[in-house]
Amino acid sequence: MNWLINALTKLGLLNEDLDYHLIRASMVLLFLFFGYQKWFEYEAQVLIPYISNGPLISWMYPMFGIRGASWFLGVSEWSSAVLLFLGFWYKRLGILGALGSCGAFLGTVTIIPFMPDGWAASAGGFPAMAGNVPFLMKDVVLFAVSVYLLKQDVARVSASAPQTELVLDAAGLKVTR
Repeated sequence: MNWLINALTKLGLLNEDLDYHLIRASMVLLFLFFGYQKWFEYEAQVLIPYISNGPLISWMYPMFGIRGASWFLGVSEWSSAVLLFLGFWYKRLGILGALGSCGAFLGTVTIIPFMPDGWAASAGGFPAMAGNVPFLMKDVVLFAVSVYLLKQDVARVSASAPQTELVLDAAGLKVTR
């Protein structure tokens, strides 16, 4: 086992920020491809059971219609992709991209309990995923990845910012130190 650990170390697996950059790049690609799909009629139709049952996103159909909701999601996903990509250089923009990513996956994860026929009555005494729920379960991990990127970007911006302290003087005015 030690030879494997040594080999992986020599390959650069422990290089600083490799994981962070791979995760960011993966999310950029994911949002580019997800956003691309939203411009086609077939994807708008596939989304109907998801959006219709999403407690945080069901408002899109009354507001935009089926195609408009799909286009709205496409623009949102491409916006997240651009902001996450720019986050390689500008962490403040990365924070916005990660927030968009968190919102996107929070919206899809909350569909899971409300998806009709999403859970089989019993599989050995435990409810089993069925229908569209197994597809949505990947979004639990993608939400966690989004939170990781958000945390990393906030920490990096905070570490690079000058430390200031707000205090009140005798007159109750804020003074920055």
